Amino acid sequence: MKKLVAFILLLVTFSVTAQTIRQEKRAIKKAIQIAYVEGLINEGNNTKINLGIHPDCKIMAYDSAYGLRTYTIKEWENNNYIRKRTGTLPKKEQEKVTIKFKHIDITGIAATVKIKYYEGGELTYIGYILMYKFDNDWKMVSKIFNKYLMIENKN
Repeated sequence: MKKLVAFILLLVTFSVTAQTIRQEKRAIKKAIQIAYVEGLINEGNNTKINLGIHPDCKIMAYDSAYGLRTYTIKEWENNNYIRKRTGTLPKKEQEKVTIKFKHIDITGIAATVKIKYYEGGELTYIGYILMYKFDNDWKMVSKIFNKYLMIENKN
């Protein structure tokens, strides 16, 4: 009887944990979709950006010609003002960026997210986003990315 009770408690604990992980993954996806994809990339909407991107977030890019470059979220927001004035934001429907989530790994209040980034339906980048949970909200704190090359692993 003790073994049966222990087994049932184990199943209940596993079920609750699995449900919590699913909820956290949904919250992470929502934060990235609204703040990064819609707010930062497609619309230049600073209100949406602030919903899921921490003000100290850094976006890092590396290429052999320029080395490692770091952009703050404030620089991106300022660039969005310019893009709006020049008419490149918000993006037109056929130009909008979409993403596919490839992997989300959560440990406590930290998460890593791998995404595929599509422009006009074409895969252009693979991105790695780092997030923390502040109070009850997941926020992007860092991102690196690489231009997608056909010779890369397609995972």
